[in-house]
Amino acid sequence: MNDKYEKQMKKGVLEMLVLDLLSDRPKYGYQIIQEMKEKSDDIFLLKDGTLYPILYRLEDDGLVAGRWSEAEGRQVARKYYEITEKGRSELKDIQELWQRISGGVNKILEG
Repeated sequence: MNDKYEKQMKKGVLEMLVLDLLSDRPKYGYQIIQEMKEKSDDIFLLKDGTLYPILYRLEDDGLVAGRWSEAEGRQVARKYYEITEKGRSELKDIQELWQRISGGVNKILEG
């Protein structure tokens, strides 16, 4: 597969996928990366340098809220991200838009 096209197609859905992964419970960055990898059968292999700018944008837009955990014993403090009510509403809208777009693409590809 042409890497250029793959990157462009993935880039357009990352914010929606991150919001969706946060919709069940708060998670820290590494959890999001691992869950995205596992649930996508290794299609989405994010690096820190890709995920954290997305999380910062979502946080700036009020769609997620970050909070630091307390360091306990040998465990370091981690920043957990949680979807906000605004984020849940936005996720619903983005998912509806994705359904329309992917449906239109499929209609074209099916001829």
